[in-house]
Amino acid sequence: MLLLMNDSAKLNGHANLRIPDFSIVIPVYFNEGSLFATMDALNTQVLSRNDGLQGEVIFIDDGSKDQSLSELLAIKSNFPHLVRIIKLTRNFGQVSAVRAGFAHARGRCVIVISADGQDPPELMNNMLHSHFTEGNQIVICTREGREESVFRKLTSDIFYGLMRKLSFHSMPDGGFDYFLLGRWALDEMLSNDEANPFLQGQILWLGYDTKFIGYTRRERKIGQSRWTFGKKLTYLLDGILGYSYFPIRIVSFTGLLFALLGFFYAVVVLINWIVNGSLVQGWTPLMIVILVLGGLQLLTLGLIGEYLWRTLDQVKHRKPYVVDHIYD
Repeated sequence: MLLLMNDSAKLNGHANLRIPDFSIVIPVYFNEGSLFATMDALNTQVLSRNDGLQGEVIFIDDGSKDQSLSELLAIKSNFPHLVRIIKLTRNFGQVSAVRAGFAHARGRCVIVISADGQDPPELMNNMLHSHFTEGNQIVICTREGREESVFRKLTSDIFYGLMRKLSFHSMPDGGFDYFLLGRWALDEMLSNDEANPFLQGQILWLGYDTKFIGYTRRERKIGQSRWTFGKKLTYLLDGILGYSYFPIRIVSFTGLLFALLGFFYAVVVLINWIVNGSLVQGWTPLMIVILVLGGLQLLTLGLIGEYLWRTLDQVKHRKPYVVDHIYD
């Protein structure tokens, strides 16, 4: 295999062709204006400072409708041997875009970073040292602080707080999107064909030796985040329903509680009839019982529907993304 690679490299005039030591995967969605700065920071602070390691940068255009692709093509013309661009046919979501980057990464490890400049690229040097020198298969940069609005801080705290309580006790307080995976961990991730994946949960679930590096996430200088409240809520449900039995158990517990309350109420009515010779009359108690039980039943059906929908999505075995073009 190595001989064939060397022969191919010589035929193409690149005798020094080798497998990259690390691949940097960057999902792109409406990031016009920030991509040049991101690539310059990676080149000056990471790629040029690790002389013993060879890297590659993979941008995944996740159906952007702005000028992101044009900027990426200009970046590739400046770094033809470092940059690859994977264009998806439409917007499949950040997790699917990252997975596309995983599938095309050739490095011995892969690093995922956002394209908006909020994550400091210089932390990659520590991540690479932790992997290649200390042997950690997973290195996670955790957000210990945020230079963002109060609303975004609050929703993120609630989101990851629920994740930590219900699904993953090892989930960092501020969550994470900036991480490194060694080749073993990456291969395990690629072998998992979960239909509605919760990416951070899949990483923590692997169980490999993990190192955490804290940092403060920077304020976004250009553009607006497309990570809306609706997307956060959907992702929260993916994480809870995919990795926790708590929703089903709480519904079972609630059903048991209401059954006991109904039995207790029946005893009260019976005692009142025996002692006072009268029954509870009127439509108000009856309507209260009907509304409460009806709401509980609809809630239960909705929860079961969420599980069934995800099961149906899983058995369909749809591709998580479709590649339109690879600029290589």
